[in-house]
Amino acid sequence: MKILTALSLILVACGGSNGAPAQAPPSSQSSLLGQPAPSFKRDSLDGVKVEVGNAAGKVVVVKFVAKYCKPCLKTLPAIEKLHEEHPEIAIVGVSEDEHESEARELATNMGLTFPVVHDAQQVLAARYRVRDLPVTYVLDGKGNVAWVGGPEKTESDLVAAIQATKP
Repeated sequence: MKILTALSLILVACGGSNGAPAQAPPSSQSSLLGQPAPSFKRDSLDGVKVEVGNAAGKVVVVKFVAKYCKPCLKTLPAIEKLHEEHPEIAIVGVSEDEHESEARELATNMGLTFPVVHDAQQVLAARYRVRDLPVTYVLDGKGNVAWVGGPEKTESDLVAAIQATKP
């Protein structure tokens, strides 16, 4: 997590190497790249309305996870830290757990303060064409999928993708 914070500060301060705009690392394969993100409006586990796909002029991170997914559990603390340190970035978690109680347990045990929605029938996973967990989608300020990070991507890849996507 210290790496994520340090990288975040470096990227914000420098905007990339030599003051040039930051470049996103290669994305995981997805037919959604460059396309409008599938929109959705759902209640989060804590009852807050969550809307994704509305081009609000800000970067949005959509993170698909599940309680049973060990790699998800490793990546969630970094996403939570990113949420705490960068409130200008909208972060939404999408739980692919079978039962809402499992999604709630995941959010509680990981201390997640960003909204998490439960995707009971994997409708959102189908719309986003999720194949593996965890997977992270970075949406630009226009609501388009700018970057996709599959299980093979790192925290620093995500930070660089966000920095390259910022308006």
